[in-house]
Amino acid sequence: MKAIVCNAWGLPDTLNLENLPDVVPAAGQVAIDVQAAGVNFPDVLIIQNKYQVKPPLPFTPGGELAGTVRAVGEGVTRFKVGDRVIAFVGQGAFAQQIAVPVQAVMPMPEGMDFDVAAAITLTYGTSHHAVVDRAQLKAGETMLVLGAAGGVGLAAIDIGKALGARVIAAASSDEKLAVCKDHGADVLINYATEDLREAIKRATDGKGPDVIYDPVGGVYAEPAFRSIAWRGRYLVVGFANGEIPKLPLNLTLLKGASLVGVFWGEYARREPAANMAAMGQLMGWLAEGKIRPHISGRYALADTAQALNDMAARKVTGKVVIEPQR
Repeated sequence: MKAIVCNAWGLPDTLNLENLPDVVPAAGQVAIDVQAAGVNFPDVLIIQNKYQVKPPLPFTPGGELAGTVRAVGEGVTRFKVGDRVIAFVGQGAFAQQIAVPVQAVMPMPEGMDFDVAAAITLTYGTSHHAVVDRAQLKAGETMLVLGAAGGVGLAAIDIGKALGARVIAAASSDEKLAVCKDHGADVLINYATEDLREAIKRATDGKGPDVIYDPVGGVYAEPAFRSIAWRGRYLVVGFANGEIPKLPLNLTLLKGASLVGVFWGEYARREPAANMAAMGQLMGWLAEGKIRPHISGRYALADTAQALNDMAARKVTGKVVIEPQR
């Protein structure tokens, strides 16, 4: 089978497409023929040794996938050969085959396409953990989403609207904001052309957003936090900008506000039952049409480096997927 292999830390163009032995599941594992693998911003960082998770070299990147069961290991009774499944794996998904612990596998809902299934675990899992669990966003509240056209940003918009909140989407171009509007955003802010604080003030009649969802970091963090509502919750989701902001802590005092960390991967590891319950709610919303993963690109396995370069250059809206079997 073919797989993308990171043999040394570096940029996407240093990755190799290699022939590896077919996988054989160990006891408690499920072997899967990967039909689609989601691409996420951590994939860009992890191959450069810039992510909080640092796998030993060599390794195959890619953290989420959908496919069909090719074999099951001893003791596995929940799945059988041919089942359509979803898995969150940390790494290893950019390959034609993978063997994963049965605890990381869930059945695909009937009628779901592989690319959609591969695009839901990390972005929607992260945003559900952030918005529902950590921020406890309520119907009628207002949430500001920074970097709103990215994978986790669009997921946050979908989830906010599913909960009955008012959502303000902020992104760097009118084209990206058009995608946000299509996903239900109530107010659009182009922070490349508008003053962010003034735009937030207008959008909230001076009150500020109850929740701020920030996967970007960098220069927009402080003006956004200065705009937060009384008892607001600021979600620290990631630093796609590449710069970890330094926020004046007196702002939390003045606004009675909370800085709330979001690390979905660790949450899924430490609280697997809660994570699976969240996934169940997401699958229900998906079936009801309340959330709609946006797939903006599909790449062959040989084009994985291009997919990661496009992600790094912020050319991606929503999600892109690798299709290893083509």
